Amino acid sequence: MRKFEIHDLDVNAFVAELNNCTGQVWMTTDEGDRINLMSAFCRIVGLMSIVQGGTLSHAMIECENLEDESRLFRLNLYGKVEEK
Repeated sequence: MRKFEIHDLDVNAFVAELNNCTGQVWMTTDEGDRINLMSAFCRIVGLMSIVQGGTLSHAMIECENLEDESRLFRLNLYGKVEEK
Protein backbone atom coordinates (compact mmCIF):
# COMPACT_ATOMS: atom_id res chain seq x y z
CA MET A 1 0.00 0.00 0.00
CA ARG A 2 1.24 3.45 -0.91
CA LYS A 3 0.38 6.73 0.71
CA PHE A 4 -0.48 9.96 -1.07
CA GLU A 5 -1.25 13.45 0.20
CA ILE A 6 -4.52 15.26 -0.20
CA HIS A 7 -4.76 19.05 -0.13
CA ASP A 8 -7.67 21.49 -0.29
CA LEU A 9 -10.21 18.83 -1.26
CA ASP A 10 -13.99 19.34 -1.15
CA VAL A 11 -15.35 17.39 1.84
CA ASN A 12 -18.64 16.39 0.19
CA ALA A 13 -16.92 15.08 -2.94
CA PHE A 14 -14.38 13.18 -0.85
CA VAL A 15 -17.07 11.52 1.30
CA ALA A 16 -19.06 10.62 -1.83
CA GLU A 17 -15.99 8.90 -3.30
CA LEU A 18 -15.27 7.13 0.00
CA ASN A 19 -18.75 5.62 -0.27
CA ASN A 20 -17.71 4.11 -3.63
CA CYS A 21 -14.54 2.51 -2.23
CA THR A 22 -14.53 -1.28 -1.82
CA GLY A 23 -11.46 -1.76 0.39
CA GLN A 24 -10.16 -0.16 3.56
CA VAL A 25 -9.03 3.48 3.38
CA TRP A 26 -6.94 5.07 6.10
CA MET A 27 -6.07 8.69 6.78
CA THR A 28 -2.92 9.64 8.68
CA THR A 29 -2.99 13.08 10.27
CA ASP A 30 -0.02 15.35 10.91
CA GLU A 31 -0.20 14.25 14.57
CA GLY A 32 0.33 10.61 13.51
CA ASP A 33 -3.23 9.37 14.07
CA ARG A 34 -4.27 6.60 11.65
CA ILE A 35 -8.02 6.69 11.06
CA ASN A 36 -10.09 4.08 9.20
CA LEU A 37 -12.29 6.16 6.89
CA MET A 38 -14.57 3.22 6.08
CA SER A 39 -16.00 3.42 9.61
CA ALA A 40 -18.70 6.12 9.77
CA PHE A 41 -17.79 7.12 13.33
CA CYS A 42 -14.05 7.26 12.63
CA ARG A 43 -14.74 9.20 9.42
CA ILE A 44 -16.62 11.91 11.34
CA VAL A 45 -13.95 12.21 14.01
CA GLY A 46 -11.09 12.11 11.51
CA LEU A 47 -12.51 14.58 9.03
CA MET A 48 -13.43 17.05 11.76
CA SER A 49 -9.75 17.28 12.66
CA ILE A 50 -8.64 18.44 9.19
CA VAL A 51 -11.63 20.34 7.75
CA GLN A 52 -11.11 24.06 7.30
CA GLY A 53 -13.77 26.14 5.55
CA GLY A 54 -15.48 23.20 3.83
CA THR A 55 -12.27 21.69 2.44
CA LEU A 56 -9.87 19.06 3.70
CA SER A 57 -6.70 20.97 4.47
CA HIS A 58 -4.05 18.23 4.46
CA ALA A 59 -3.74 14.52 5.21
CA MET A 60 -2.07 11.34 4.02
CA ILE A 61 -4.34 8.68 2.49
CA GLU A 62 -3.57 4.97 2.24
CA CYS A 63 -5.81 2.51 0.39
CA GLU A 64 -5.99 -1.26 0.58
CA ASN A 65 -7.43 -1.49 -2.96
CA LEU A 66 -5.52 -0.05 -5.94
CA GLU A 67 -8.77 1.03 -7.66
CA ASP A 68 -9.78 3.01 -4.56
CA GLU A 69 -6.36 4.64 -4.50
CA SER A 70 -6.69 5.61 -8.16
CA ARG A 71 -10.21 7.02 -7.61
CA LEU A 72 -9.23 9.15 -4.61
CA PHE A 73 -5.96 10.27 -6.21
CA ARG A 74 -7.82 11.48 -9.32
CA LEU A 75 -10.33 13.30 -7.13
CA ASN A 76 -7.47 15.04 -5.34
CA LEU A 77 -5.72 15.89 -8.61
CA TYR A 78 -8.67 16.96 -10.77
CA GLY A 79 -11.42 17.74 -8.25
CA LYS A 80 -13.79 15.14 -9.73
CA VAL A 81 -13.84 11.52 -10.79
CA GLU A 82 -14.92 10.49 -14.28
CA GLU A 83 -17.58 7.77 -14.21
CA LYS A 84 -17.05 4.72 -16.40
